Amino acid sequence: MTWSATARGAHQPDNTAFTQQRLPAWQPLLSASITLPLFFCAGLAFIGLGLGLYYSSNGIKELEYDYTGDPGTGNCSVCAAAGQGRAPPPRCSCAWYFSLPEFFQGPVYLYYELTNFYQNNRRYGVSRDDAQLSGLQSALRHPVNECYPYQYSAAGLPIAPCGAIANSLFNDSFSLWHQRLPGGPYVEVPLDRTGIAWWTDYHVKFRNPPLVNGSLALAFQGTAPPPSWHRPVYELSPDPNNTGFINQDFVVWMRTAALPTFRKLYARIRQGNYSAGLPRGTYRVNITYNYPVRVFGGHKLINFSSISWMGGKNPFLGIAYLVVGSLCILTGFVMLVVYIRYQDQNDDDEDDE
Repeated sequence: MTWSATARGAHQPDNTAFTQQRLPAWQPLLSASITLPLFFCAGLAFIGLGLGLYYSSNGIKELEYDYTGDPGTGNCSVCAAAGQGRAPPPRCSCAWYFSLPEFFQGPVYLYYELTNFYQNNRRYGVSRDDAQLSGLQSALRHPVNECYPYQYSAAGLPIAPCGAIANSLFNDSFSLWHQRLPGGPYVEVPLDRTGIAWWTDYHVKFRNPPLVNGSLALAFQGTAPPPSWHRPVYELSPDPNNTGFINQDFVVWMRTAALPTFRKLYARIRQGNYSAGLPRGTYRVNITYNYPVRVFGGHKLINFSSISWMGGKNPFLGIAYLVVGSLCILTGFVMLVVYIRYQDQNDDDEDDE
């Protein structure tokens, strides 16, 4: 045996059914008796699932209010007019009154909604420092260039948190009050602000830097807050487990939305006498009006919503299943007609022969 033959044999695969591709294979013949039932069964399954999703979505209750403050739309217009397209004056507040004629089944979720806000803009979406947000001390002092122009302050101090996403943090606040009887006092409805962020974001992606002498303020010493913020990041909340980079509102905001109209969770109503839902009566929402939206032609809304087994209200998924199921059944009927027509022609041809 020559050297070339030996080398060639050493590189050949083993003589097995798997390596030599001799395994038995199934090659289905898609006849009409197989294809047509598949189309009809898939169409019926999609339509059934679509009907379930659609009616489940329609069963979700929602209560929405636009508090942007356009002229003549309510008392929030005073705050909007005072800002003249820029940030409204500090401590400007307004209220929204509404009545519930019947019980609002819980659990009730409170969202804020923004329109015409493109968090999916590429330069906006990358304007952050994930290493800084994970608590690395070196990144805290040296933000990445993607954060520019919110990388360093005018005094040359590193901004923490840096970037355009953090700088545009939503800072309106809400409180809910309930009047049980006409003319009676208003009682504050407890809002659960915990656990509103994704578990992986709160426990994995976002971390505060190590404390210095037991103080978070000392850990952030030598940094500056974003230009649009009125307080440093370590003062976002008096709760030590909800301040700094692990503040729930901040973590929710930093998960950017894919569409220009989006909602973000603000609180859950699931405590005290309101754990099962909102009883009938008159309600008042006190709004601290801080966030400017008229400068970019946007609107801001507050939304109360219940949920179902499929989540929040979203009729699109049910409609999509209904459309796909209908197309499957329609395609099945078209194929059935074509099959019957050409089957008759084949039978006639065979008779002629």
